[in-house]
Amino acid sequence: MKHTTAITFGLALLATPLLADMPRPDGLSALGDAPIPADNPMSPEKIALGEMLFFDPILSGNYDMPCSACHLPDAGWAVQAPISFGYPGTTHWRNSQTIVNSAYYGKLFWAGSSGSLEHQARSAARGGVAGNGEDDMMEARLAFVPEYREQFADVFGDDWPNIRHAYDAIAAYERTIVQTDTPFDKYMNGDDAALSEAQVRGLELFSGKANCTSCHTGPMLTDEKYYNLGVPPYSGWQEDEIAQITFRFELFAKGSTEEMYRSTKDDPGLYFRTKQKADKGKFRTPSLRYTKYTYPYMHNGMLETLRDVVEFYNDGGGVNEFADNKTAMIQPLGLSDGEMDDLVAFLESLSGEELLIDAPELPEMQPLPATAAAN
Repeated sequence: MKHTTAITFGLALLATPLLADMPRPDGLSALGDAPIPADNPMSPEKIALGEMLFFDPILSGNYDMPCSACHLPDAGWAVQAPISFGYPGTTHWRNSQTIVNSAYYGKLFWAGSSGSLEHQARSAARGGVAGNGEDDMMEARLAFVPEYREQFADVFGDDWPNIRHAYDAIAAYERTIVQTDTPFDKYMNGDDAALSEAQVRGLELFSGKANCTSCHTGPMLTDEKYYNLGVPPYSGWQEDEIAQITFRFELFAKGSTEEMYRSTKDDPGLYFRTKQKADKGKFRTPSLRYTKYTYPYMHNGMLETLRDVVEFYNDGGGVNEFADNKTAMIQPLGLSDGEMDDLVAFLESLSGEELLIDAPELPEMQPLPATAAAN
């Protein structure tokens, strides 16, 4: 089913019904309206510009990597492969996270290196293995598109397209890619029939025996904290020479010691940001929303299905290179096969129908008059 992204905002979709008599677990709730930052207010014109820029490769170093290259609508607004894409000659080093409901995050990327969608868009466009774009070059490209010059003038008052405003527009568009009508949301808003019996049992396990709510809590089902689960390293670093080169580049670029550079064979995660040994192998808790469509799972895509994820936790996680830092709460759960089936059924209730759209028609660059280009 195809859905057109809403460009209206600030209005409640429906009045929230009263909760039914059946008790709902503490710490979980339905998802409300996405927060809008005061310094980047929404407008239909800004959102329309952001949608075009999201799908336009003009904001990438090699003119071939739009945001949508790694956030494909028909692949969960992510990439249904263990590791995301890089520009030609490289690959990425982590799994691509969906942008669905990313408007609600306070921390973006697997190690929380961006605090806003605006900053995330800029980091992605300039990233060494995905965007590799230079601000002045990308601004010049935008200026060579008459439609963009007109839109930037109308939306931001720019005489010449400002690259920071491009990221503002993309962020505004991404804030419209939300899903608040999942079976789980309907259930939490009082509709007892929204979940099947198996999903209700799974919800009870999720908030009880399986202890999932110790990290996956709140309306986004994440505490946005960092944990080492023992996820095994990405297999491609041993089998794919391009992936290995990219991984070594990341170790070097992010300030590893020489010893780490020569010996590390796993993603240090949060350590790249903090340089604290206790943070090696830790990653931010992802939301569980829309996960029906965002396989494979974990920061390196090493778990293929939701059932694999549940079995991984049931076994008490795994063992990786940073075993000394493994989070202590990750212990065997003792779930039966039937209980794991119920838990998977509940996880599927956190996704509604797939959000699919038609990509917008994109304008083309045209030569500027010589006098304009000189300015």
